[in-house]
Amino acid sequence: MQNLFSSEVIDPEKLSFDKFREEVLKDYQIACESREASLLGRKEVLTGKAKFGIFGDGKEVPQVAMAKFFKPGDFYAGYYRDQTLAFATGAATVEEFSPSCTPIPMSHTIHIAPADR
Repeated sequence: MQNLFSSEVIDPEKLSFDKFREEVLKDYQIACESREASLLGRKEVLTGKAKFGIFGDGKEVPQVAMAKFFKPGDFYAGYYRDQTLAFATGAATVEEFSPSCTPIPMSHTIHIAPADR
């Protein structure tokens, strides 16, 4: 399976201000999109468009940070509140997490291909 993670660990000494700003804004966008997905999902449940939903709002920042430390060869078994981690790693999109769409099986496991040795 291909490497789904786009974020890479950057050496702090080589990190320019512009690159830092770009990374922070990208992380902020992921966190905001995840929060909006949670709010929209909750709205769909409360209005009767979806039968049930548990969302990951309130856990965006730690999950975006955790996504930066995954390396090739690591395993991740999705948890129902890990939507931000799935968005940050590219394992899922906001559309896939919408309650009105076909649900992702809870047994969905992602394997990051091992690095070349």
